[in-house]
Amino acid sequence: MKPNAYDIKEKIGVVFQDVAVFEELTVYENIDYFCGLYIKDKEKRKQYIQDAIDLVGLEEFRKFYPKQLSGGLLRRLNIACGIAHKPSIIFLDEPTVAVDPQSRNNILDGIKKLRDNGATILYTTHYMEEVEIICDRVIILDKGKVLAAGSTDELKELAKIEEKVTVEVNELDQKHIEEIKNLEHVDDVNYNGNILLVTYKKGKNNLIELIDYLKKESIKYNKIYSERPTLNDVFLELTGKELRD
Repeated sequence: MKPNAYDIKEKIGVVFQDVAVFEELTVYENIDYFCGLYIKDKEKRKQYIQDAIDLVGLEEFRKFYPKQLSGGLLRRLNIACGIAHKPSIIFLDEPTVAVDPQSRNNILDGIKKLRDNGATILYTTHYMEEVEIICDRVIILDKGKVLAAGSTDELKELAKIEEKVTVEVNELDQKHIEEIKNLEHVDDVNYNGNILLVTYKKGKNNLIELIDYLKKESIKYNKIYSERPTLNDVFLELTGKELRD
């Protein structure tokens, strides 16, 4: 792409992981500057700026300078600057890193609105729960190589486990742990503190069979629930569980 290819650039929005705004400009002035690179009509730009401020929830902070904003608000400003000109393709590089839960929810809600309004979004993240919330198609990359691609449901089919059952149980001795390991379809058993996690390779009535075993052994439990493998399980299976630098 040539430096003067503005007809193409105006269709693209980029939000980097590192915040890239001007410290000497206010929230409104920062968004105005980046939007003004592509939108010359003043009235149209004014509306676009307001739309961006509303999208990320910065109305109360429009006159603030970046140094006056929290980390979460800075992230939201960073996004507003990248999408204010209403691009049709948006690149988002880990926009929720190191933000508080409220800002994270606000950011994800804003991204969903952009998606629902027709923008094509390329989203990079290590948070698999975010992927499940906002992505239609997923690519898992490791060391520059594509390990898997497809919808979230398609990727979950790659998991080697069929089901995870979590039990909150106060007392469980080694004998019971070994017997649970020998139950049909059990792949692994982990007991840490008062949480028992049983993973199954396959099977459809695993939860019922585990409950029957606990009742037979007169083992009292507080909570028990079952869940399918998550994208995080698939990611760790494909990329490995060892620590990375």
